[in-house]
Amino acid sequence: MTKEDIIKLPNRVLRQRSVRIGVINEDTKKLANDMILSVIDWENSRDHELGVALAAVQIDKSFRVVVVRNNFDDKTDLTFRVFVNPEITKYEGEEIEDYEGCLSVPDIYGKVKRFSKIRLRALDLDGNKIKLNLEGFIARILQHEIDHTNGKLFIDYIKNSPKAFYKLTKSGELEQLDYDKEIKNSSILW
Repeated sequence: MTKEDIIKLPNRVLRQRSVRIGVINEDTKKLANDMILSVIDWENSRDHELGVALAAVQIDKSFRVVVVRNNFDDKTDLTFRVFVNPEITKYEGEEIEDYEGCLSVPDIYGKVKRFSKIRLRALDLDGNKIKLNLEGFIARILQHEIDHTNGKLFIDYIKNSPKAFYKLTKSGELEQLDYDKEIKNSSILW
């Protein structure tokens, strides 16, 4: 799969709740691999961005599967961890506002509040139970991706905050968008 397989707003599938995986099989493993290939192809087309994660719904597969890059500091490390049926069992810590982007909302970034710590429950691709206490950037990523499995996107948190929208410049800097001209009547706020 390639970056072209990643669906974007206003595609209505992104607003649907994904279904749980009942049995992990070869189809599940192929789905996870297709997701990883899509992220890698997407990031290879971008100069200043790293593909850190993807939910299956973003490639038009409404299953509760999420892939997350293992190393956020090394673009040459192409390994990912797979979470099947992930769910957050507890939100902890303080809410911290930081920038987020999304492969399904191209060229738009936003300042979103997320909890600094979470407790996560999921399965791996072998069907083993995973229970993790996460904090910082990885906690933010998993909140973002699990939102995808519930039909929610990061822009839903900021749609009424005109000063929270940004774009990435050609030099790799974030620049605030003019909400009235570039966001208010766009297809991302439907």
